[in-house]
Amino acid sequence: MDKGLTYDFELIAIESLIYTLYNYLKMNQLVNLTIENSYSVITINNGKVNAISHEVIDTLNDALDQVEKAQKVVILTGKEGVFSAGYDLKTMTESPESAKALVTKGSKLVYRMLSFNLPIIAACSGHAVAKGAFLLLACDYRIGVEGDFKIGLNEVMIGMTMHDAGIVMAKARLASVFLERSVNNAEMYDPKDAMIAGFLDRVVPPEFLMSTATKIAEMFSQLNLRAHAQTKLKVRKHYLAELKAAIDSDSKAEIVINT
Repeated sequence: MDKGLTYDFELIAIESLIYTLYNYLKMNQLVNLTIENSYSVITINNGKVNAISHEVIDTLNDALDQVEKAQKVVILTGKEGVFSAGYDLKTMTESPESAKALVTKGSKLVYRMLSFNLPIIAACSGHAVAKGAFLLLACDYRIGVEGDFKIGLNEVMIGMTMHDAGIVMAKARLASVFLERSVNNAEMYDPKDAMIAGFLDRVVPPEFLMSTATKIAEMFSQLNLRAHAQTKLKVRKHYLAELKAAIDSDSKAEIVINT
């Protein structure tokens, strides 16, 4: 083999290794990814409240890219006591433009999760507020934990007029009788009531959260994953189209935060 060609291959291999290592280190700062035999675990780990920032969304997308290549069922979880308390407050209050950019990116993540070709199980480890609750709505199966935790959409409570994409998501996934209570009135729920409202599918003691999630993930791994992906897209066809249009609408409008 030509020495120059060998050098090129070696250089490509080194560059690939550096890129992989960079992504690994970057991901482990905010999002941890573990890939097991029949499932994967993505853990959000960003500060005290697991705030959703641009960087968290980027690393979540990186993790989903890797899971997609591995073709493993996903378990999405947070830290003990908090799944996520929503968007990064500093970014949201910096300017209307920065708020809109973050909300738009977050809505695109939700769209990706809803149309993802693998099952996503939420292991909700505690509080799930605002964007944290929307992440629950984007998952295929949601497990919560017993305890004094709050789950819901508090946007109106903190002065944010609900964006179009959020309304579409809430209409699609929440029980109809809880829609206006959750969106218009910013009602917060304990885990058991959150299950009735449609944020969760099951509630277990905290010590059984991950064992329950892994058992369900192993069960889902027995599905024909191609049939799952195709059926999911058919079932969600109409509200995915509505969500796509709402994201576009939101990107052209102002995010209204009332003081």
